[in-house]
Amino acid sequence: MKDEKAKAYDVIVVGAGNAALAAAVSAKENGAERVVVLEKAPRDMRGGNTHWSGGVLRFAYDDPREIGDLLPGIENEYDNFYDGISPYTKDDFHGDLMRVTSGRTDPVLSKLLVANSQETVKWMKNTGGVKMEPAISLSAVKKGNVMVWARGLVVRAEHEGVGLSRSWFATAERLGIEVRYGSAAVELLVGEDGRISGVKVKDDEGISTLNARAVVLGCGGFEANVQMRTQHIGPLVGAAKVRGTPHNQGDGLRMAMNIGAMPWGQWSGCHATPISADWGDFAPREMTDRSNRLSYVYAVMLNRKGLRFVDEGEDGALFTYAKFGRAILAEPGAKAWQIFDSKVVHLLEPRYQTSKPIVADTLEDLVDQLDFDNKVQALKTLREYNAAARAPEDGYDPTVKDGLSTQGLALEKTNWGLRIDKAPYYAYSATGGITFTFGGLKVNENAQVVGTDWRPIKGLFCCGEMVGGLFYDNYPAGTGLVSGATFGRIAGRNAATMN
Repeated sequence: MKDEKAKAYDVIVVGAGNAALAAAVSAKENGAERVVVLEKAPRDMRGGNTHWSGGVLRFAYDDPREIGDLLPGIENEYDNFYDGISPYTKDDFHGDLMRVTSGRTDPVLSKLLVANSQETVKWMKNTGGVKMEPAISLSAVKKGNVMVWARGLVVRAEHEGVGLSRSWFATAERLGIEVRYGSAAVELLVGEDGRISGVKVKDDEGISTLNARAVVLGCGGFEANVQMRTQHIGPLVGAAKVRGTPHNQGDGLRMAMNIGAMPWGQWSGCHATPISADWGDFAPREMTDRSNRLSYVYAVMLNRKGLRFVDEGEDGALFTYAKFGRAILAEPGAKAWQIFDSKVVHLLEPRYQTSKPIVADTLEDLVDQLDFDNKVQALKTLREYNAAARAPEDGYDPTVKDGLSTQGLALEKTNWGLRIDKAPYYAYSATGGITFTFGGLKVNENAQVVGTDWRPIKGLFCCGEMVGGLFYDNYPAGTGLVSGATFGRIAGRNAATMN
């Protein structure tokens, strides 16, 4: 085993996604002179799940014009830009977290996330060098001459996750942060005083030891590890397609728990968004987030038996997609069909353009082309849905939960319950693509990892997907990247300044 003790570091960061690079930049900003980032992937696969993300950033603001610092000159590009943006206060943000997690989100960490969210995003821009743009294709719907925005989801990184990742790497290089590619951390080293002293690293030359005063773990969950998915979440998710990097194998979680870190949060839960069922076991890197299929609120979703299985209009898609993806995985063949008519097809988000829909002039012909196990039942379900759907009294408004519910179905569609009755008809396949796992490590407000003895492990910090306890069963879009940067910034700062 090679010994690199002579090349000791102030801070070692394990991982190279959004959270990890936020930690590295924060550590450097706060006085750590020698910072190294260990990226298990080769350079052409660098960046973790960040590369696959839509780059959208959920944060709180009392006045929509607070967003202006992130989008300078935006009013010159878009007329009436702020007219379609509603305030999104800290209470609103925390309320959304509480609602989608059924009140289970960690009270300390969630409030810390919300309170720091706007400051974090501005720090990402001003210190991290992340350029921003309006998230028009993801979270805005045009109503008249005004773009109406989903609350809290107005800004994203320019060029989405690809741009976010490139920006962080460019800033790390500018600051003199060393990045080692093809370098997998395999073990955390602990001194006799109980303090982290470094890591063992495996690369093409073998195993070596790197020493440091502090280590930040930001290397993701276990979503790409079929054994861990099956063990902790179940066999249905074990067989899921992965919407992200194949390198997130749970290494950081395993290493930390091997030295006594406390597992925390919902290890049986995950973010599993609806994606095209036509893609392979891993979503292609060059297609980034464009496998997503999130316009189901304007559709009905039928399983292979020809039955609906979720309330497609329960809430806006950006509040239901993480749990509906998993719901699809529980259906026969882990597959569903999203069926639209011509009244709403113009509302489909642009990412649907990466698939070719199945099209027909009648519902009968459409059903006949799809791989239902029971085509008779599928057609019956569509007819029963149409009989229970209602026409809107004051026109159709896709920008708000409209209360336009079906009436008389065992499973009602409670919003956007329009009839599917205008030809031609369109069908897109969907399955659940796992993005990240909810189970992680217990951390305190300083992003220190807490041991099973309920004491912080000296010198060990954590950020990103590895933080346990924030999400349960579901997930509000745009929270993960802001959480990653928030706790990455905290972890890097404390790793740099700890005694």
